[in-house]
Formats: sequence, structure tokens, C-alpha cells
Amino acid sequence: MRTVLVTGPGGAGRTTIAAATALAAARRGRRVLLLSGDPLDELLGTPVATEPTGVTDGLWAARIDSGEHFRTELLALQERAAAGLDLLGARKLAGEELTELPGSEQFALLHALRRAETGGWDILVVDMPPLRDTLALLALPEQLRRYLRRLLPPERQAARALRPLMAQLAGVAMPSQWLYETAARRDAELAAVQSLIEDRTTTLRLVAEPGPAAAEALRVARLGVALYGLRVDALVANRILPHDGGGPWLATLVAQQRKCLDGWYEQWPPDASLRAVRHLGRDPHGLDDLALLGGGPAATTATRAGGGPRGDDGLAVEPDERLSRPADDPWRVEDRLAGDDLLVWCLPLPGAVKGELSLVRRDDELLLTVGPFRRIVPLPSALRRCTVTGAALTDGELRVRFVPDPALWPRTD
Repeated sequence: MRTVLVTGPGGAGRTTIAAATALAAARRGRRVLLLSGDPLDELLGTPVATEPTGVTDGLWAARIDSGEHFRTELLALQERAAAGLDLLGARKLAGEELTELPGSEQFALLHALRRAETGGWDILVVDMPPLRDTLALLALPEQLRRYLRRLLPPERQAARALRPLMAQLAGVAMPSQWLYETAARRDAELAAVQSLIEDRTTTLRLVAEPGPAAAEALRVARLGVALYGLRVDALVANRILPHDGGGPWLATLVAQQRKCLDGWYEQWPPDASLRAVRHLGRDPHGLDDLALLGGGPAATTATRAGGGPRGDDGLAVEPDERLSRPADDPWRVEDRLAGDDLLVWCLPLPGAVKGELSLVRRDDELLLTVGPFRRIVPLPSALRRCTVTGAALTDGELRVRFVPDPALWPRTD
């Protein structure tokens, strides 16, 4: 299944572009599901339920009900902990008195991604939250799995028959078995979502309206994309104004958009095509307007001064042969042991500046902070037997230097 996660700065039109992308894919003969946390009635012209609803040939849509997901999960947890709650004399909560808490939207979306993966779709298009929230959300499964492994190591749980004896020896009560079982179940669910996010056929499609604010948002986004190892298949420049007519006031806005597009061409890598979608002069409504936005001939293709377009197929989603090839590891380790006894871990962080960067070695992990983003990554096996001697940021690449620890590195003489 090909998965396209559509996001962008708030107000850039990501929901509209997600719908147009899904429609364009369906009209090419694909079986497509459009998934969104926002109501899609006005865009698609048909009611959308929490289960996939047919919109037009080849296209289904579904919305995520985070409130219902929160109630279902909390009631299930309450049922599993019923024995302990009864001992405490607790009064059980009823479904109708539950109000979802902040953060439940993220978990509902992750759950919906996992369910959609088993639906047999050719293409899944997801209308994601705003850009910064999306990057944090996509990093969540890896982070939560790390917490679970640290707090409830599976290898430390005692066999059921030994639990009373272990409790006597330790002098404290052992964690309940249901707690380990719940952690294992959650870890399996998170692993499935993490696998989908990290899959080669899952890509981000960034939507932005050219301008200074969007340029800064995308600069920061490039850091998060690189840090979390995500892939971008297209940068969609939305609401491009016509180049002729409109008087001097419109010419100023057009010039600003063109300048911003030229900068994006230089900043974003060649494998992320830049696709520009023209302004319709009105708010898009219905399938006809979505077809205008998503179709190749009707969509204005971005060009840079003195150069041709990079990506001229509208909002089409097609299997890319690059996605099926084994990927080179961007976080490579350079071996210099034969020369200056150095191992260099190279971490591409395009757009990073030294003032926004910090890293700390903690046991066998590297705590890396870049701007507003933070990731804790395990060191490659060879580097775990080394000590850090320094780091440098050059041309958008962080190079961390290691030397072998004599006490841990095997001797060759």
C-alpha cells in the first residue's frame, strides 16, 4: 500500500490538497481511501462516516472520531483493571460521562493508520494535523516504545508461579501480570504503526502557500524530517496567483511568490518534486473543483527563473521505483581506523544552525536536539565501544567523531 501523509502550516489548504490528491489517484484507476480528522462534507459533497464511505468511483473517505476512540479505550482499560478497582471501592465510569482529554486526537489517528493498513487499499491519503504537530505525532510510536521498554522490561517479568516467591524475596509487591500484558499489546500496536511510518512507500506531502512565514516553517520542518528519517515526495505550493493581469498590487504578490519558489527549488532535494497549484479565485467546493486542483493540465506548474519545472504531473500519486529500491543509510559511519583511528557518524541535518543544535551521549544512546525537535537514537554497535571526541556541523551535516575505547575494542595484534 502506498501511503501519502499530507501536512503543512496551518491555513495552507492541506485538507483541500489531500482531497484533491486522493481524487486524482482514484481517477487513475486506484482504490483509494482518504482519511481525515476533519469533517469532509463540504469538500466532497457527501456525508462521511467513521467507516469508509464511497464518494466516487475508486474513492472512499472516512473521518476519525477521536472522542469515540477515547471512550472505547478508557472503558476497555477500566474493564481490565476491574479487580483492582473493586478492591479500592472505586465507582466505575460510564461511557456517557466521559469527555476526551487533550492528546486523544493523536492516539486516535495512530490507531486509524493501523486499521487502514489492513483494508486492502492501493493508496491511503491522510489529511494530517498542522506541520509541527504532524512531525511530533510521527515520532510518537518510537518514543512510546522506548518508554515501555525502560519502565516495563519484558525480560524482567517473573513467571506467574514464581510471583509470590519473588514478592517475598523483594519485600514489595510485584507488578500485576495484566500490566505486562497490556504493555506487550501496546508495544505490538505501536510497532505496527512505526513500521508503516518507516516503510519506504510512506511519504510526506508538504503543502504551503509561498511567502516568508511558510518559508521559515518549511526550513524548520526540514530539520524534523531529517532528524526523524522521514521522506518527502512533493512540496505543493498552493494558491499560486496568475502571472498576468491584476494591476500593480497583484504583481507585488506574484513577485513575492516567485522569489519564494526559487528559494524552495534550491533548498529541497531533487527527489522531492515541487508542484504548484493555481488559485481558483474562490474557495474550492465539490469534486469538480478538486479535479481542477489535482489534474495535471489545470494545475499551474512551478518553474524557476532560467530553468524548467521539477514535477509536472499535478497531484498524481504513482508508485515510484525509487521507493522500491533499498535505501542508502543517510546516517552512515565513516571508517578511518586505518588512518587516524577515527570513526565518524554522519547525520544529515539540512538547514541546521549551531545555535539550535545540542547532543549528549548517554550510555548507548545519543540525545540529539535540533531546533524544536528531539530524538534519542541508539548508537550503531561499533560506536558503542567508542568514546566521543568532538562534533562539527558543516554544510548541513553533523559529523560526530569517535575513537575506540581500548578497554572495549578488540586488539588486532
